[in-house]
Amino acid sequence: MSDARGVGERVEQLLGGLRPGRDKETAEELVRLLVTMYGDGLTRIMALLGDSPVVADLVADPLVESLLLLHDLHPVDVDTRIQRALDQVRPYLGSHAGGVDYLGVSEDGMAQLRLQGNCQGCPSSTVTVKMAIESAIMAAAPDIAGVAVAGVTASPELLQIGMGPPPSWNAVDVGPPNGRAKAVTVDGVQVVLCSVRGTLYAYKDMCVCGSPLGTVSIVDAVLACPTCGTRFDVRNAGRGVDDPAQHLEPLPLLSDSQGVRVAVPS
Repeated sequence: MSDARGVGERVEQLLGGLRPGRDKETAEELVRLLVTMYGDGLTRIMALLGDSPVVADLVADPLVESLLLLHDLHPVDVDTRIQRALDQVRPYLGSHAGGVDYLGVSEDGMAQLRLQGNCQGCPSSTVTVKMAIESAIMAAAPDIAGVAVAGVTASPELLQIGMGPPPSWNAVDVGPPNGRAKAVTVDGVQVVLCSVRGTLYAYKDMCVCGSPLGTVSIVDAVLACPTCGTRFDVRNAGRGVDDPAQHLEPLPLLSDSQGVRVAVPS
């Protein structure tokens, strides 16, 4: 386990499993002392670095960045991080949406967005847009409570989701997470399914080099093509880690009480 959020969730699980009493109080106090100690250490490090270019290198490291966010030490404000995330994901939306306006973070911590224009193309375009945007923003600003998206006029087919998925949605067997992507065929389309911290993502199973990704390992939310080595950020709409101009093609995915379903182009 190498990310701060994952470690934090595990610590909470362990503390929650303790019976109320002196042992639990001692464990909670121990965690508070440790968090305060390394938080104070990070504060001093950031103060000593000041405007040093090293700060940018620290922020670029996912683990260090998550710790800085945890202690409210990130040098880039949340509005700027969200705007940058939107700038990165816009090229991947193509004709799905006319534009994305960031309206700020509300008092309850929700990033407020408005989509311009109507979604075009497959009946699941709205889900495609929301999935790509929400994934990119939550990866860049995990310190917010969530993302609220408004302004998209859904196609009539999307209204059928509450009564059962439209024909373009296909059930898939995900299986238990094992740290690897899973390659499946959905209505004749090769799809790769990825699970990152309990969230599922679906992409067309084709790298920018034209080779399939298959059952590659997922490390820190990144998968690499076994043929050319190109790395992609699973949580950020499949954006290339080393070259943002290269990216996977995300597919809409629904996961609810009825199971997991993926929509593929007709």
